[in-house]
Amino acid sequence: MSSTHQIDPSLSSAKPARRWRDIAILGGLFGLMLVGLIGLAAATGWEETWAQLMSLSMTQVLVLLCLSMVNYLFRGARWHMFANRLGLPTTLGQDLRHFLGGFAMTVTPGRVGELIRMRWLRRETGWSFERTAPLVLVDRAADLAAMAVILGVAISFSTAGIKGAIPVTLLAFSAAYVATRPTLLAWCVTRVYRATGLFPRLFAKVRRAADSLRSFTNPQILIFAALLGVIGWIAEGYAFHLLLVWMGADIGFWTAVAIFVFSTLAGGLTGAPGGVGGAEAAMVALLSLQGIPLEVSVPATLIIRVTTLWFAIAIGLVVFPIAERKSLRAE
Repeated sequence: MSSTHQIDPSLSSAKPARRWRDIAILGGLFGLMLVGLIGLAAATGWEETWAQLMSLSMTQVLVLLCLSMVNYLFRGARWHMFANRLGLPTTLGQDLRHFLGGFAMTVTPGRVGELIRMRWLRRETGWSFERTAPLVLVDRAADLAAMAVILGVAISFSTAGIKGAIPVTLLAFSAAYVATRPTLLAWCVTRVYRATGLFPRLFAKVRRAADSLRSFTNPQILIFAALLGVIGWIAEGYAFHLLLVWMGADIGFWTAVAIFVFSTLAGGLTGAPGGVGGAEAAMVALLSLQGIPLEVSVPATLIIRVTTLWFAIAIGLVVFPIAERKSLRAE
């Protein structure tokens, strides 16, 4: 018996609409970041800011992009390790495709759009969201733990004090700890749901996903995952340090790393998509406190955000349609 599958025209027309909507959101966020930084540049004088931007060679920009790729690939390898630990029958190529493709959704509020990776896994492996959701939780926890370690060490070795660095470090560590403790996470989810009464289905899924976190409670797995994350994020912090040195504003390696990591975490805590706005404001302010003039701090912030956050999004936009097509073919 043959069957005919008909596609609802409204659904097929909705996909391009959503695609253009996402592109518009990306463009709008990038535009807001540029408007803010351009406003600061205008206040300090275009000539100095433009001269700093033009002082970088293409080779130097490529070095910054390569250091960002180190971050993405090490964290992608960690994603593959977590997937294998969970028991997913995926290859390294598959997991890297999912991980990098998810960057296209980084600028969604709270980065929830990165859950697209779960959809690709469901299509390619048949595993439900509840079974793969622990990947998202443990991956986010590993990032928070790695950044908290880096920030703590950087503050210890840096001669500059960053107000709020210790609370942010403790908050990141606490979130990472809760996200890797199944019983504690389930308890917190229950308390939050009872207090709010919102999204019962979502909270139920998170509670079921918390049970699967037991696969990641092995200390050796967590330590190795944190190490991969530390190497990745240190690479981007080192890129920021190099950038400042090239622009004649050497504030020391550990201070540069501390400012970069703190600004990234602070931007994420604002809940803004991709931390846009909050991260840039924190970075410019902290550089100014180190005596770096705005004609240097503004272009430095613009360049490092383009070569880290927006470079990741660009990679995601390239890989996303490939991952979508391959997952549909597998399904």
